[in-house]
Amino acid sequence: MIGIYKENIASIPSLIIVKEQNKQKALPVVVYFHGFTSAKEHNLPIAYLLAEKGYRVLLPDSKYHGEREIEMSAIKKQISFWDIVLQNVKELGIIKEYLDEQKLILDNRFGVAGTSMGGITTTASLTTYPWIKTAAVLMGSPKITTYAKTLVDSFQKEGDLPVSEATIDELYKQLGQYDLSKQPEKLDNRPLLFWHGESDPVVPFDHSYTFYETASKLYDNPETIRFIKEKNRGHKVSRFATLETVKWFEAHL
Repeated sequence: MIGIYKENIASIPSLIIVKEQNKQKALPVVVYFHGFTSAKEHNLPIAYLLAEKGYRVLLPDSKYHGEREIEMSAIKKQISFWDIVLQNVKELGIIKEYLDEQKLILDNRFGVAGTSMGGITTTASLTTYPWIKTAAVLMGSPKITTYAKTLVDSFQKEGDLPVSEATIDELYKQLGQYDLSKQPEKLDNRPLLFWHGESDPVVPFDHSYTFYETASKLYDNPETIRFIKEKNRGHKVSRFATLETVKWFEAHL
């Protein structure tokens, strides 16, 4: 039987999904990050499928989301997007430390994945943590500085960006440190899966695809980096993408 357990990990509200008989055992771990305006519970289907295969899956709530949601305007939350992503990256390290202390990670088999904002978090985390063994990015962008500039431009055209130019420049500088497209060598042959709908109107398809074309040339084994695209698919993960992500971790974690 698959168990779902609520736990606060250093004040991060999380769900842990694992076979009941394996709750206290060291297992390969997958941390899955949700998208913008979503919450941890929305990723229970993929967590269940991964837990069935013998993984311990952690679903954390991001800052200002789920149990951490606070009263704030939609525009303020949008402006906080990159703060949330970088906080996710920091908290991934906290989650890993907690699991290490509890001796719950089997043979250092630690994977990360996410949807949209969670996929962006995944790419940023790959620049930071060499202990990530395998990753999957579902409709996320590895070109986070470029994507940030796209978002800023759209806000400025609408006149809805109450932030100074100096603050924006500082943001770009900060994001550059976590921008996987600027340092693809940090992948270091780690297995990486991309899935993206070709008609995505939110996160540009070409960001992940052009990065994949570049990064794949750095891999010794071309089978350890893969890009799956779906025609006529917008900003919504398909069942096919979910199943392929589970297969990816089965094969590489």
